[in-house]
Amino acid sequence: MGSTKLFESELKMMELLWHHEGASAKELAVQAAQHLSWNKNTAYTVIRRLVDKGAIRRDEPGFVCHSLVTRAEVGHKQAKNVLQSFFGGSVRALFASFMDDGGLSQEDAAELRRLINEHEPKG
Repeated sequence: MGSTKLFESELKMMELLWHHEGASAKELAVQAAQHLSWNKNTAYTVIRRLVDKGAIRRDEPGFVCHSLVTRAEVGHKQAKNVLQSFFGGSVRALFASFMDDGGLSQEDAAELRRLINEHEPKG
């Protein structure tokens, strides 16, 4: 998938696929209609874009879909995009934005300290 960005509609379809791995395109379109109020053409268009981007594989017979990227991989890539786009790559600015509005609980702060200590550069 490389550095290809997934748009919101594509992320929604990936969520459906991750929850229904191995579903056919038709089954995914039904899920998208039920959960996202999408019509069939919209669902098929998004699936085709995801195939073109290398995020999913569609196999014959039945257009069975398989994810080629994990939720964790996509989440990491999306987080890096936000970090670059909104915070100029500054992790400090990202966390400051959470702290400024009180969005960082004491438990979250303690967990972040633990993670920082675990991953602190040695030497």
